[in-house]
Amino acid sequence: MAKDTKTNLLDSAEQAARTRGFDGFSYADLAADVGITKASIHHHFSNKATLAVALMQRYYSDLETACAEIDQDQTTGAARLEALVLRYRGALDDGQSLCLCVSFSTSIQSLSAETIAEMNRFRSMMIDWLAKTFAQGKDDGTIKDVADPMAEAAATLPLLEGAQLAARVAQNTERFDTAMHVLSTRLYT
Repeated sequence: MAKDTKTNLLDSAEQAARTRGFDGFSYADLAADVGITKASIHHHFSNKATLAVALMQRYYSDLETACAEIDQDQTTGAARLEALVLRYRGALDDGQSLCLCVSFSTSIQSLSAETIAEMNRFRSMMIDWLAKTFAQGKDDGTIKDVADPMAEAAATLPLLEGAQLAARVAQNTERFDTAMHVLSTRLYT
């Protein structure tokens, strides 16, 4: 099934934002990539702020679905956490890309209040999921030394995001792996 123009624009914008940052692409770039005029983009997204909100809303939905799939496919807290870490690692694309929320964070001064609110909504969802995962790992004995699942979650999300940034700057996924090592030694999978 062929994608519609709006989906093609979102795909192009997400790829551009993840590799070049929010400030690193324009509507002219998107028009050239998708094969439409800049004026046609305005039909779907009146401005770049509207586009950023739509990207974050789609990203939220995608990660919410991914976490539900992890929950369905993995039975232990450690396996679920490991699956999420692998997803964040995969998003690096060998150090050439970042997760959308991490990439947007590097351009915070250019983002609308609504986009920032969507980013915070995304992070809250991820912290809640991580807290449930740490609680499960504590209960099933697959994550070592969990004292406070919410505190663990609140520390793990920035660890994942910071590890992505370090790997992106070095264009080397080993930086991500090194940052994740301490966490991974606590998992019994």
